[in-house]
Amino acid sequence: AAAPALLGAESEGAFGPRLPFLLKVLAAASPLSLQAHPSLAQAVAGFAREEALGLALGAPERSYKDASHKPEVLCALTPFWALSGFRSADAAARLLAATGAPELAPFVAQLTGSGAEEARLRGVFLGLFAHGDKAGLAAAVARGVPSLETAGYADEARWTTRLAEAYPGDVGVVVALLLNLVRLEAGQALFLDAGNLHAYLEGTGIELMASSDNVLRGGLTIKHVDVAGLAEVLSFHAGGVPRAARRASPEGAVEYVTSAREFRLSRVELGAGEARELAASAGPEIWLVTRGVARVSRGDAALTLGRGESMLLPCGAGPVRIAADAARTIVFRATTALPGSS
Repeated sequence: AAAPALLGAESEGAFGPRLPFLLKVLAAASPLSLQAHPSLAQAVAGFAREEALGLALGAPERSYKDASHKPEVLCALTPFWALSGFRSADAAARLLAATGAPELAPFVAQLTGSGAEEARLRGVFLGLFAHGDKAGLAAAVARGVPSLETAGYADEARWTTRLAEAYPGDVGVVVALLLNLVRLEAGQALFLDAGNLHAYLEGTGIELMASSDNVLRGGLTIKHVDVAGLAEVLSFHAGGVPRAARRASPEGAVEYVTSAREFRLSRVELGAGEARELAASAGPEIWLVTRGVARVSRGDAALTLGRGESMLLPCGAGPVRIAADAARTIVFRATTALPGSS
């Protein structure tokens, strides 16, 4: 906000006087919370509602810290496990039934019953949180791990055990079985748009998101859980795993394609001594080296970055040149996705 020239006119005009994206290296050593993010309209309404209630921004029971949405992309640096989006109702029913837990029979029946699939998934989701013995349901699922293994759900069994150990008595252990279990290989990515219920379980990755701190949690956490607020923003559409498509740029970078305007993530890999030029972006950029040593330059300005080092590059007109040192080098580039951004 104090240096609008850093952002450039296009970025400031589209997103205001702020950096429109946040770049993180996410290292999940243990499972993180079940959560979802609101759409832009939901964020505006939710923030206004909590402001009107007089809730302090730092209040633990507050869900909306700003009036922005928070789409995000996660690109794996190592094998990465996550939960993302709802399974089909039939697939979820088979998985719950495979635990052999009689306590889950009513939910299996509801999933396989009549009515629209989204309504059945929503009903089971809310029913789990409304149950009088949520800890008992979580314990029943944990006891059903051997049955899951016998039924061929080895990965689900392993993660059910880990979740039950990390969050004993948390009904999120059951909710996790309603979601797609995803394993990303290095270089693969997920795009998580508004309403996607997800949890990062294990692994290291590059996370790029719109600049917001709006998170609605539904379990597997010691933080504030807002089930009613979460249900308002959730999509109960049972689609496939929302992987981010990859495409090659003319300069030889790999771009991760999403519908977000605030950000675009690219991966540049260079052999020893190799150099490339990338077209200018329509906004600010962040560069992060994850392997090797890179020299990044534009015009007469240059900076050498080693593994784990990053730089903020102001909006500028000229192309950006990147050159590898004497070893294979990998660099991630975060830009906006505005027209004119490479």
